[in-house]
Amino acid sequence: MKFLLLLALALTTAARAERARELGVPFEGASGPNNAITDVPGVEVGQVTHIEGDGPLKVGVGPIRTGVTVVLPRGRSSAKAVYGGFFNLNGNGELTGQSYLQDFGVIIGPIGISNTNAIGQVYAGIQQWTQQKFGDAATPVAAETWDGRLNDIGGFHVQPTDVVAAIEAARPGPVAEGNVGGGTGMVCFGFKGGIGTASRKVTVTGKDFMVGVLAQCNTGDRLTLRIAGAPIGADLSSAWQPCYDLKLSPPDKQPKCSGSGASSHEPPPDEGSIIIVVATDAPLIPAQLNRVARRAALGLGRLGSYAGNGSGDLIISFTTASADANHPDQKHPSPITPLPNSGIDPLFKAVVEATEESVVNALVAARTMTGADGYTFYGLPHEELRRLLKHYGRAP
Repeated sequence: MKFLLLLALALTTAARAERARELGVPFEGASGPNNAITDVPGVEVGQVTHIEGDGPLKVGVGPIRTGVTVVLPRGRSSAKAVYGGFFNLNGNGELTGQSYLQDFGVIIGPIGISNTNAIGQVYAGIQQWTQQKFGDAATPVAAETWDGRLNDIGGFHVQPTDVVAAIEAARPGPVAEGNVGGGTGMVCFGFKGGIGTASRKVTVTGKDFMVGVLAQCNTGDRLTLRIAGAPIGADLSSAWQPCYDLKLSPPDKQPKCSGSGASSHEPPPDEGSIIIVVATDAPLIPAQLNRVARRAALGLGRLGSYAGNGSGDLIISFTTASADANHPDQKHPSPITPLPNSGIDPLFKAVVEATEESVVNALVAARTMTGADGYTFYGLPHEELRRLLKHYGRAP
């Protein structure tokens, strides 16, 4: 029976999920009330998760471990564009809407994130919703990472109706993390990955602003993973490795899973992709938002990523500051007084910090998952993380 979860930032789910700070991971900077991208006023997030079936892979049938996550810069009540920016850290992936960003510096409508084979369905779902809601189809931003290790990605199980449902489910407030939405079947630094988010409060030129980040993490080399500067991945390289169940998988897929998660199977290299969405209410023009997007790459680098050849590392940014950004069909100027470049450093720093924490939150929230052919990816072991942080003097 299909298990369809509509995770619309459900307070009960979010409240139960353990986060990195609760494990004692030290982070720089002050977070907003929810420590989420939704701390930026007006931003909403919605998610739909599909988890169905077990056993051998049957294309078109399952097992299914996938979903969709949507970020609405102005919530569900407005179709007005926002100023946006973009950075392609490594281009082995897809994010639509780049031509609008390059020429006009705007994002129109929801931002959708799912798996690689769902790009078209996410695009269509956003268009359908905006057409029905506002009478005009958007030029959507649809982004992807590859969940083919755990999910029947060839079955095209994400449909436009799922995207519409995720948009309708979008809310402000706490955001569910880990094995949810577009992150359901994703892998992060060789552990189970998925959705993570964080925020930072900043003061620029005497005024207070918010920066929020949401990441769908499906990338990273475990051997290089660093959390709070500690070489966590290297210390955990010999255990909690991904493995197949030989009773379910083809003979060439080795080795068999063990109860402890220890095996000789190598974790995946730095590949698979990551999508990072950066939001702020600080007044910025598109050129500045491009610069902001580039700083998210530094947060990813803090974790040990080297943006491997096989990873699509794509970053999008936007500001809600302008009431009506420069839509291509706009008839009148949109006044905005951007922050001076000389004072923008606190925003840059906040983006780096929030990106780093978003990915760690994804790792901490994600739980061990078994998918197609009995393939298992283990969640980052919390007690081992605590032990190693203490060992390296990063936690009391």
